[in-house]
Amino acid sequence: MDRRALLGLKTPPLRTGGGGGAPQASYLRLPTITANVIRPGGRRGVMTVETGVDTADAALRARVAQSAPRLRAAYAAVVQQSANALLPGTPPDVEHLVAQLQAATNTVMGRAGARLLIGTVMVV
Repeated sequence: MDRRALLGLKTPPLRTGGGGGAPQASYLRLPTITANVIRPGGRRGVMTVETGVDTADAALRARVAQSAPRLRAAYAAVVQQSANALLPGTPPDVEHLVAQLQAATNTVMGRAGARLLIGTVMVV
């Protein structure tokens, strides 16, 4: 068992392009998205969502990196909308959230090809 992988200390292997050369990371991690929620008893809480985008195409990967602020803004709107619809004490519908975030990714990028990867969805 590799404990470094469990603790997140080991970096994932990089994908290489089809023509050899230097390996290029196809994954772009975006900062955590947060939104306010109402918890049971009327208290305020926070919903956090970790996101990233995996893109195999090098040209689209460069465009994803350039569009990172627009992606964050689109993701923040989707997460806030999902948090507003969340009833107090109920868990978030992660499958619906992922579908909406992928649709936002495709809208911002103007085409399909950038795959949304989701990390942790947590309501505290």
